Amino acid sequence: MADIDPQELTDRYVAVWNEPDADMRRHTIRELWAKGATHVLRPPQDVRTAAEGLGFVSATLEARGYAALEFRVTRTYQEFVAPGTFTFRSRRNADRLHDIVKFNWEMVSRSGEVAGVGLEVLVLDEDGRIRTDYQFIEG
Repeated sequence: MADIDPQELTDRYVAVWNEPDADMRRHTIRELWAKGATHVLRPPQDVRTAAEGLGFVSATLEARGYAALEFRVTRTYQEFVAPGTFTFRSRRNADRLHDIVKFNWEMVSRSGEVAGVGLEVLVLDEDGRIRTDYQFIEG
């Protein structure tokens, strides 16, 4: 397992969601995630409830591979960051246990008010790149 600084990794992870340059986003995604990596999103309760109302047993969403990861990150950037409404920041509480890194992030308004919170659990490969990325929207 590569010797990585978990806080540095999570700072780079959060920064890619705020990155305005599409080429830089693409490049950083390929640096952070392993080829064939998966991003698994556990959406907020209101989304899960709505999905259950439509007959879906699970409201878990997945993006697999570089193209899907890039689409996911870019879409989030376009919806929340590009309009100037929000930015994402790490709570700087990264913790590592073997090949797992966990941390919390916040989505904050221009005024600094926290509008959303999430928990990220990253499973790393032997090179220290993200193999699986579990995202829980907590509030």
